[in-house]
Amino acid sequence: MFARTTLPWPLVALFTAGYLAPYLLPTTVGRLDSGLPLTATEAGAVGSALLLSSAAAGFLLASRVDRAGPRTLARIGLTLAVLGYGGAALAHAVPAVVMGALIGGFGSGTSTAVAATGIAAQPDPHRTTTVGLLGVSALAGAVYLTVPHLGPGHGQPLAAIALTALAVWPLTGRLPLATAPIRSRETRAPLPHLRAGLLLAGTLLCWSLAQNALWGVSGRIGLTQAHLSEATVGAVFAIALGAGLLGVVGAGALGPRLGRALPIGGGTVLIAACITLSASATDLTSFASGEIAWNTLYPIVLSYVIGLAASLDPRGRWAVLVGSASSLGTAAGPLTGSLLATRAGFPAMGTVLAVGLLLIAVPMTAVAMGAGRRTLPVVEIPVETQAYDKATAA
Repeated sequence: MFARTTLPWPLVALFTAGYLAPYLLPTTVGRLDSGLPLTATEAGAVGSALLLSSAAAGFLLASRVDRAGPRTLARIGLTLAVLGYGGAALAHAVPAVVMGALIGGFGSGTSTAVAATGIAAQPDPHRTTTVGLLGVSALAGAVYLTVPHLGPGHGQPLAAIALTALAVWPLTGRLPLATAPIRSRETRAPLPHLRAGLLLAGTLLCWSLAQNALWGVSGRIGLTQAHLSEATVGAVFAIALGAGLLGVVGAGALGPRLGRALPIGGGTVLIAACITLSASATDLTSFASGEIAWNTLYPIVLSYVIGLAASLDPRGRWAVLVGSASSLGTAAGPLTGSLLATRAGFPAMGTVLAVGLLLIAVPMTAVAMGAGRRTLPVVEIPVETQAYDKATAA
């Protein structure tokens, strides 16, 4: 039995550093478009490549964190993030920027893999996840408010990610360094709940794709369809991210009281309605209402999904794999939204995305209900998993 301890702040910080790049994707892509000789499609492709690199790191490291050592991998990931994003921020040649984004993305994915593995070993993964999302939302909101005042150029959001990784690096000293002894064949257990895990990973990929398909074109909706100024659209986004903070706080306060099925299934249905409202907005009221409501609900549902993934495997492998699947959907989202909006218009895009969310809400809810009825197999917690609690509980 684990005692309720203080939060594992090194894992929360790693989570924040790893998730910041997806949260800043709209401003990163927009700055690449305006600050470099790239078209909007090419800038979006660079952003997608960054997130694909992050997802690749997650898939590669899902079962290797405990073998390589959490502290070692975390430092490697943060170093790659600092060098990659920092180099891309300072470079002006497109190939150098692309290479830096790829290196930084792999670093973000590595950091996220270490954080997800450690969070899954906590007695209350949902609580730790909500605090991590709170940190990401607050930091991203601050960047969105600050970057417009720092002048033109593509480097500011990339530099913000690099500086965050640099600030988190000293905290890795509180992560365990030693790995467990070579495991026996019995200890190298296969992934538990394979069907539920694969279903959750597949549906979350589609879920994240729908969210980021809207997020990637939200600025264009506000400017061209709702006929708002750039300053007004930026203010709406800032308020929406603030609402997201409230959503994360609410999710943390609720905890497991509502179970997982209702927040995941019901929340996804409400998000589908918000996407429809935002995509069809023609004035400030409808645009702001849709964006603010959507940003309030999105982190709530995501926190429960991450907690659900962590519950499927106490060693954190499903948490990493499901998170990487989410990154794949995030990477494909902006391109999907642009294609749908170009060919069918924003309202039709919103309808397609909403219908897709309603369809995947059913299997996501089923996995959540099954996890609530199921008892996880009794496993011997590895030495390095126990070390997470000792090293990060201070």
